[in-house]
Formats: sequence, structure tokens, C-alpha cells
Amino acid sequence: MRSQRGFMEEQFMREAIRLAEKAKRKGEVPIGAVVVYRGKIIGKGYNLRTKLQRATQHAEIRAIDRACRKLRSWRLPESEIYITLEPCPMCMGAILNARIDRVYFGAYEQKGRSLTEELAKANLLNHTVEVSGGILKEECAQILSSFFSEMRKRR
Repeated sequence: MRSQRGFMEEQFMREAIRLAEKAKRKGEVPIGAVVVYRGKIIGKGYNLRTKLQRATQHAEIRAIDRACRKLRSWRLPESEIYITLEPCPMCMGAILNARIDRVYFGAYEQKGRSLTEELAKANLLNHTVEVSGGILKEECAQILSSFFSEMRKRR
């Protein structure tokens, strides 16, 4: 039997997947993220790097920015973030800077070496982050692999 915590993790990851699908429909790399505070989503984001031509427009950064605006603070203690793909170093830096407590991600980064675990435990900014990977990993990985497969066919 699945725990209440496990059920909530899947629900929040499904919302991140929905956002990744939205990015995919717009021709963006399909990554979605949600920031959760005390059991409620306070920030959502999906990749918009290509459309906006801005390197920082990753799903995580967009979700964190919205959460900060919602709480009117750059600090997001008692928060967690759900991401469809293991975060890159830039996004892990933003997660640490925002003082988010927990990171849940779906698919593991396959192309480049991720520094997620190392950065989470490094106590940078006097803050560490708990990390759990593989939440609905097959569904998260499928969205990415289908996107890149379709992209290769178009070329």
C-alpha cells in the first residue's frame, strides 16, 4: 500500500509532467516544475528558453520565481520542488539560494554529469537539500525521449 506521502509526491509530479507536456507543445524541451509550500502548489514553471531566447528560462527558475512572488520572499523554507528531470547546476544553485528543503525529480540526467547530489550536500549558503530521484521516472523520461525523437525526424 502506498503511503500518503508517496501519493502526494506522485500528484505533484503529475502536475510537473502536465507542465512539461505544455512546453513540448510549444516546441520547448519538455521539462516542468512545481514548488510546493505546506502541501499547496505556489509556483509552476516550464522551459521557455527557445521562445524567449534567454538561457535562464528553465522550468525550475520560473517556478521558484513565481513561488517567491507568492510568498513575497526570496526564501522558501518548508518548501519542496518537483521537477520532471534532474536539475542542472544552475537550477540547483537557485534551489539552494531559495532555501528549498526538498527536491523530487523524475528522470535522471543522461547526457551530462549532474551535480545534484554533490551540490545538495555541500552545505553551500549554509543550506543543504534532501534529494529524491526517480519519481514517475518512466513517464518523465518518455516525454523527453519522444520530444527528441520527433525533433530528429523533423531534421
